[in-house]
Amino acid sequence: MRFRRAEKSEEPEINLIPLIDVVLVIIIFLMLTTTFTKTGGLEINLPTAASSDAATVSNEIVVAITAAGDVIINQQPVADRRIEALAAALGKAVPSGQQNPVVVISADAKAAHQSVIDVMQAAQRAGLAHITFATQLTSP
Repeated sequence: MRFRRAEKSEEPEINLIPLIDVVLVIIIFLMLTTTFTKTGGLEINLPTAASSDAATVSNEIVVAITAAGDVIINQQPVADRRIEALAAALGKAVPSGQQNPVVVISADAKAAHQSVIDVMQAAQRAGLAHITFATQLTSP
């Protein structure tokens, strides 16, 4: 009797290509479904002046804040620093016949942040919605 020898069975091997496909699909899924949260705060883009010619606007109210916290509206000092007094002074500084004047705040670098906030609140109470900040030209 002739016995057949058992044929050699193939060695088991692990096919990595399907494993790589599954991992890539999982990575793509995570990238698409992940949300990034922003921290609560203000985004501030600091302005830069590109040209040396400053545009002049006829209906603007210039508010200067000194390092000591003194407020000067259209070159007229305001004695009282309270928000109500600043709002009244801003209301009087509105050019006659002009609608929606622009409030230009020019604060000293060492001025208290609270002084700037007070001027912004006073402008809001006076009904002035357009507020901008003066910039200084950067030296080349």
